[in-house]
Amino acid sequence: MAETALRAGLEVDYPAEGANLRLYGAWLNATIAAVDSQLKDIEKRGFSGPVRLDLTGIESLDTGGAWLIRRLATALGRSSRDVKVAGGHQEMMDLISALPEELPVAADEDGKRTLFDRTFSPVGEQVMNLADDAVQAFNIIGSAVRGAQLKLGRGSGLSPAAVFTQLEQMAVNAVPIIALMSFLIGAIIAQQGAFQLRYFGAEVFVVDLVGILQLREIGVLLTAIMVAGRSGSAITAEIGSMKMREEIDALQVMGLNPVGVLIFPRLLALAIALPLLTVIANFAALSGAAVVANFYSGVTYPVFLSRLQGAIDLSTVISGILKAPFMAVIIGVVASVEGLKVGGSAESLGQHVTASVVKAIFVVILVDGLFAMFYAAIDF
Repeated sequence: MAETALRAGLEVDYPAEGANLRLYGAWLNATIAAVDSQLKDIEKRGFSGPVRLDLTGIESLDTGGAWLIRRLATALGRSSRDVKVAGGHQEMMDLISALPEELPVAADEDGKRTLFDRTFSPVGEQVMNLADDAVQAFNIIGSAVRGAQLKLGRGSGLSPAAVFTQLEQMAVNAVPIIALMSFLIGAIIAQQGAFQLRYFGAEVFVVDLVGILQLREIGVLLTAIMVAGRSGSAITAEIGSMKMREEIDALQVMGLNPVGVLIFPRLLALAIALPLLTVIANFAALSGAAVVANFYSGVTYPVFLSRLQGAIDLSTVISGILKAPFMAVIIGVVASVEGLKVGGSAESLGQHVTASVVKAIFVVILVDGLFAMFYAAIDF
C-alpha cells in the first residue's frame, strides 16, 4: 500500500459497451505525470457507451490530480452521453466539481491580428496614454494656478520653507555642474567656430557666433536639459517613492492636497531656479569662449567684449531668458505626472524615472523649436 500511495495508477475494463476506469494511488501534482499520457490516449479514443470513473482507490488528491479527472470526464462526455464519476468521498467530489470543464487558453493575439492592427495598435495606445498624461498635466497646472491650497477646499497659503529647500537643491547645488558644463560648451563652440572661420580670415566673428547662439538658444536649452536630468528625475523619484509607500494617500486622508504640499513648491522653485541657472550658464559659456578665443585665435578680452556688445542687444538676452520659466514648468509637470503614475514596485519606479527624463527633454526641445519659429514670425 505504501508503494501504491507514491504513484498514480489507472486500470481500464472494457465491457460489452463503454468502459470502466478505476483510478487508484496518489493523484498529486508530483505523481500524475505517469498517467497523463495514458489519459490523453483514452480521451482521443472516446467511448460511445456508458463510462464510469471509479475513484474508490484514490488515497490522496490535490488540484493537479482533480484537474486531470475533470479533463478526462469532459473529454469522454463529448463522445458518450453517460459519464459517471463515483466512489470518491465528498471532499474529492467537491474539488473536482469546482474546477472548470476547460482551462482558458491564452489566445495568440499577434497571430490572429492583421498587419494593420499590429502596426497601428501600439501607436494608438501611445496616443491614448499621451492624452491621459495631458489631462493629468493640466490638472496639476490648474491646481497650481488656483494656488498652493495645502488644505483641500481651504486655501492656507504656501510654506516659504518648502520653496527655499527646493531652491537650494535645484539651483544652489546645481551651480557647479551647470557652470562647468556651460564653460566647456562655450569653449568648444568658440574653438570649432574659429577653426572654420579661419579659412575666411574672419576669426573675430566667432564672438558674434558664440554670443548669439549661447544667449538665444544653447544656454537655456542645455541648462533645461541638465535640470531635467538632475532635478526632474529627483522629483519623479521622490513623488514615486511616496506613492509606493502610500504617503500620498495618507496626505489625502489627512485632508491635505498632494499637489499643494508636494508639487506646487517644486514647480515654483523650478520656475525661479531655471532662469537664474540660465544666466549663470550664459556667463560661464561666454567666459569659456573668451578664454579659447584669446589663446586659440588671439582675440583679446577687450576686443571680445567690444565685439560682443556690438553683436548682441537686449532682445537677444531676453529671448533666451523668456523660455526658461516655460521649460521649468514643463519639466516639473512631466516629472510630477510620471511620479504619480509609479506603481508598487521598484521596477515601476525606475521605468517612470527614465520616462520622466526622456519625455521632459523631448518636450523641452520641442518647445524651444516652437519659440524659435515664434520669434522668427514676429521678427524678434
